[in-house]
Amino acid sequence: MAFFEFLMNEILSLPEVLVGVIVLVGLLLQRETFSKVFSGTLKSIIGFLILGAGATVVIGSLDSLGGIIFDRFEVHGVIPNNEAIVALAQQTLGKETALIMGFGFLANILFARFTPMKYIFLTGHHTFFMAALLSAVLGTAGLSGVSLVIIGSLILGFVMVLMPAIGQPFMRQITGGNDIAIGHFGTIGYVSAGFVGKVIGDKEKSTEDIKIPENWSFLRDSLISTALTMVIMFLILVLIAGPDIVGTYAGEQNYIMFGIMQGITFAAGFSIIMVGVRMILTEIIPAFRGIAEKLVPGAKPALDVPMVYPYAPTAVLIGFISSFIGGLISMFLLGVFSLALIIPGLVPHFFTGAGAGVFGNATGGRTGAAVGGFVNGVLISFIPAFLLPVLGNLGFENTTFGDSDFGIIGIIVGFIANLFS
Repeated sequence: MAFFEFLMNEILSLPEVLVGVIVLVGLLLQRETFSKVFSGTLKSIIGFLILGAGATVVIGSLDSLGGIIFDRFEVHGVIPNNEAIVALAQQTLGKETALIMGFGFLANILFARFTPMKYIFLTGHHTFFMAALLSAVLGTAGLSGVSLVIIGSLILGFVMVLMPAIGQPFMRQITGGNDIAIGHFGTIGYVSAGFVGKVIGDKEKSTEDIKIPENWSFLRDSLISTALTMVIMFLILVLIAGPDIVGTYAGEQNYIMFGIMQGITFAAGFSIIMVGVRMILTEIIPAFRGIAEKLVPGAKPALDVPMVYPYAPTAVLIGFISSFIGGLISMFLLGVFSLALIIPGLVPHFFTGAGAGVFGNATGGRTGAAVGGFVNGVLISFIPAFLLPVLGNLGFENTTFGDSDFGIIGIIVGFIANLFS
């Protein structure tokens, strides 16, 4: 049991270590030299740490922005946050979550080996979040012990191949190849953005081809345009909020300078994410050939959503802003329909909205990126409101799961489990 806990807590729960192990196994199966095995494994781990560092910087900047909005407008309701709801779930379902995660990863390999869906899901933290969701939903439906773990593990392993398979037709359009898949449980939002883009947009008019006058040529640099957009966004909000509210977050710093620096900090974090993504892709794709050839023929790595950001950096920004607007509008509509008030969290709207923007751009260009991001924002506002009743006691907390797949899968599993129970 001690070894199993070590495996769960120190390896499978850490995405950087999990990916490092996968790269190590892949290179060993290819009988690469010690030098290649060592450098490839270490670089993949470092790449994920760089990615995580960039995400931390971005989240810190967005948390300040979200706090200012909350304090200024005094809106009360449920704020979706995966980390928060999972932390609450672990107080009563920690053992079940760990077991479902471990056996779910094995089920993922078996499903990939013996079905046409050849995907290995490598986003460790989302695997953990989904295991926690399944523990809560199945437990609320009356399952416990061995039956809860077995059913939860099989469902987890299945969705770990199903969601990448659903997203792969769009991933081929984004990447221009078939080497990597999307391994993030916001796939319903991304696919919806891709469909909407295909229907109403024109993929030939890509966000990355937006023509800019020569005097404004510096905006062609995605880092500069991201920084400028976020600085403007922060400045508008800090000016509306005023120095007293912003001072809670800015400390001794002038509130206007705080807004400017937070916008630039966001851009710096986004740049760090890009560096990490490129390093991971450089190492994991060649290493995965070993896994595909030996263990799961034809297997593809399903990776976290930031992997698609470098393919359309402008769409990332458009998708994020559009998703947040969709969340704001949905917040008011939820009240009209007498549903739980879901307050748009900037972190889920950035990461999933950005992904939706890239998917929408791949099929519908600029229009697809904007409308696709908006659709994602609506989905991750309404779906969590419908998920709350199937979470049992967790549904009465002030937070819930944020990304689209958690809500859809939780609602479906909860409905079926309640029928049989």
